[in-house]
Amino acid sequence: MFSLCRDCDYQTDQALKICPVCQSGRVISHAHLNQLSIAHIDCDAFFAAIEKRDNPELKDKPVLVGGSQRGVVATCCYIARLHGVHSAMPMFKALKACPEAVVVAPRREAYSEASRVIREKLEKLTPLVQMISIDEGFLDLTGTERVNQASPALSLSRLAREIESDIGITISVGLSENKFLAKTASELDKPRGFATLSAAEAPAFLAPQKIDFLHGVGPQLARKLERDGFNTVGDIQTSEPRDLIQRYGETGLWLHQRANGIDNRRVRTDTERKSVSAERTFNTDISEINILEDRLWQVCEETALRAKRHDVEGATVTLKLKTKAFKSLTRSVTLSTPTHLAQTMFRVMRPVLQRETQSGQAYRLIGIGISHLMPARGDVRDLIDPQIEKRAKAERASDAARSKFGKSAVVTGRSIRLEQQRKPKSS
Repeated sequence: MFSLCRDCDYQTDQALKICPVCQSGRVISHAHLNQLSIAHIDCDAFFAAIEKRDNPELKDKPVLVGGSQRGVVATCCYIARLHGVHSAMPMFKALKACPEAVVVAPRREAYSEASRVIREKLEKLTPLVQMISIDEGFLDLTGTERVNQASPALSLSRLAREIESDIGITISVGLSENKFLAKTASELDKPRGFATLSAAEAPAFLAPQKIDFLHGVGPQLARKLERDGFNTVGDIQTSEPRDLIQRYGETGLWLHQRANGIDNRRVRTDTERKSVSAERTFNTDISEINILEDRLWQVCEETALRAKRHDVEGATVTLKLKTKAFKSLTRSVTLSTPTHLAQTMFRVMRPVLQRETQSGQAYRLIGIGISHLMPARGDVRDLIDPQIEKRAKAERASDAARSKFGKSAVVTGRSIRLEQQRKPKSS
């Protein structure tokens, strides 16, 4: 058995609960502690933690980061979670569960900057860093003991303290032998935690867990599995892989592997972006087609801007709508030529939107995304739409003007109407 104090770095080959040097109870003990090298780090309530860091008055208050009452909770702090609030919960439900909560609008620039600094710290430990979102990522620390002059466990313990000191937020760490188990471990001791889970002990640990404990088993799949008699992970473990594959295809093989702690995926540094999108939640439900079209243009512009920043374009455009009953509807169109132009997205999806509003259905959210991405090209030509080259030049000229002189340098008629809708009417 090996033990490591997370507060003073004391190490021993004895099992400990309290550090004999600093009397800290934050001690990790595991028989294979110095042999595990695949890690998952997850920032604790990231957006809310940044808001509390930058505004000390929020320190002891329940904080919800998100939009208006019509939107959803992007992140909530752990105080709010004690009231049953969670991410992706409709804001009005969150405020009903926790009326004293403080709602803070997201500040993407602040979160991106903190994420950038965290990534730099991770890459000092190993070049094999795979960020899977703005606030979490995997590290492969195999063979880094000499360069870091520390075992992976010790390097990660020091990293957690450094992030807390330099950035002012906390992280939770999971350490194992593969990505699935590392991510599973990182959620066992949140917040400010550090947990280990080896492949050898994984089957016994996972067996009694409910089926949706496995990362990747969502509510729909969990319900199907439960209807088929799979209530715990152990039920999957005792099933023949062949039977699972016959029932669920490739998902059956995936279930067998994860239930037994098997994950052969490498930590990749070349992970490609799969889609670019933007969406807006309305303050009131909207059924009027002219207003919805203005909102459609707004999300097309935002998606186009993000795609251009990433220098990609997509061959498939997807419209997303959500009703007041929170029922989602998506409609996709595959283009003859990939695009990152707002005008093309709008032109393709405008008739789709018109069809979906013929019944008078009101919507609370609209979104646009592009997928099947590829690197953006320098020229834009489309035999089906000869005017696209001219529109592309006009849109890029507008982008250049906004970049140089600000967002208000070039404003469309739809943007003007949206701005007028936001302004309160004078009495």
